[in-house]
Amino acid sequence: MQATIYRSTGSWYTAKTEEGEIFQARMKGILKLDGKITSTNPIAVGDVVEIVREDGDVTANNAMITEITARRNYIVRSSPHKKTQKHIVAANMDQAMLICTVKEPRTSNGFMDRFLVTAAAYHIPVILVFNKWDIYNEKDLEKFDELRDLYENIGYKVLLVSAETTDGLDELKAAMKDKTTLMSGHSGVGKSSLINQLLPGLDLRTTAVSGWSGKGLHTTTYAEMYDLPEGGRLIDTPGVREFGIVDIPKPELSHYFLEMQPYITECQFNNCLHINEPGCAVKEAVNEGEIDVERYVSYASILETIQEEQY
Repeated sequence: MQATIYRSTGSWYTAKTEEGEIFQARMKGILKLDGKITSTNPIAVGDVVEIVREDGDVTANNAMITEITARRNYIVRSSPHKKTQKHIVAANMDQAMLICTVKEPRTSNGFMDRFLVTAAAYHIPVILVFNKWDIYNEKDLEKFDELRDLYENIGYKVLLVSAETTDGLDELKAAMKDKTTLMSGHSGVGKSSLINQLLPGLDLRTTAVSGWSGKGLHTTTYAEMYDLPEGGRLIDTPGVREFGIVDIPKPELSHYFLEMQPYITECQFNNCLHINEPGCAVKEAVNEGEIDVERYVSYASILETIQEEQY
């Protein structure tokens, strides 16, 4: 029978059938030897799998995963434990929401851009959700306006919300209705608090931002999917401090900066990296203000981190 993975904690997975039956499932040994599986987690939350009951007992809640069906899409980052390997964050989603904050802690443009690049590479639409509206002063709101204008001009949807006061949550819920949404963000941006508002009674553990580092503390330790009351599903992911780019060769990177796409074909060289090459239409667009300078700096910074020897 077919089921969707709702929770992954290592060797055991929580799988839910279309009829709503829930199983604790293990991966069949032969799947572990499949050479096509190159990630640290061969099965991810959101995967649709084939399962069979263990021991043929119709009353048993345990099952064996015999097959992983083809993924519609997935999103990856470098493994937090093995930088040379990739970790599948989740699979088969309609969209992703990156929870950001202007302060306490501040989400850097570089972090947002890394996430957006990865999502674009796997054809996953992203909504940027700025949380903690309730603590922003006038200067903070001006900064938010700048970021909203920047990313909306590129084509991204940007929301401002407060998990504390629930301001903006109706628009957030409307954007999630009847869709499978991955929710990610830095530790400490209030992702768990937001999810507690979206799923009353869930009561995910929340932790204050670390005073000495200004960085958030990790509260979610594994990915998990939840059914939303209004329809749709939410995939909660562990808070991340870095988002390592994997599987993107240097010449492809600019394709995932959406505002660069119209200019790429105008460059003098087909393999232009838009750094030192003559006749670069992307650099010309930056100089003329058609591409934001900060986004170009993000592009150059990410480009430096991509190791040629991977390819």
